[in-house]
Amino acid sequence: MTQNRQQQPRPMGVELPTGTDPQSIRRRIETMEFLLERSFRIPGINYAVGLDAIVGLVPVVGDLITAAMGGYIVWEARNLGLPKWKLWRMAGNIAFDTALGAVPLAGDAFDLAFRSNTRNLKIVRKHLDKHHPETRTIEG
Repeated sequence: MTQNRQQQPRPMGVELPTGTDPQSIRRRIETMEFLLERSFRIPGINYAVGLDAIVGLVPVVGDLITAAMGGYIVWEARNLGLPKWKLWRMAGNIAFDTALGAVPLAGDAFDLAFRSNTRNLKIVRKHLDKHHPETRTIEG
């Protein structure tokens, strides 16, 4: 017996893997980094920004929300088995971004320039490329 199943709509057209294998975790981390750092373009100057810069415009609460979202990347990195010193470095990137991003006006400009989640993705990719080379993807 086959049943007709209606396909559930995917949020933002992205289907994220739910597995615990390194490839699935890599895709989730890359998606979160894209959402936080490069998901929108500023018209006219064609500069990519994400939720980190946009939500960070809300004083204090916005920076705490984006820090929690960045913390998810660190949590996923812990699930991959990254060494503690790399996790501390990643957490330091988020703490630095959150602290300076909380400064009125100057912090908002800082959020456009300092991309802690992109730095953390680079740390995770370097680890995965060394310890799980099968997760590499060719970027086009």
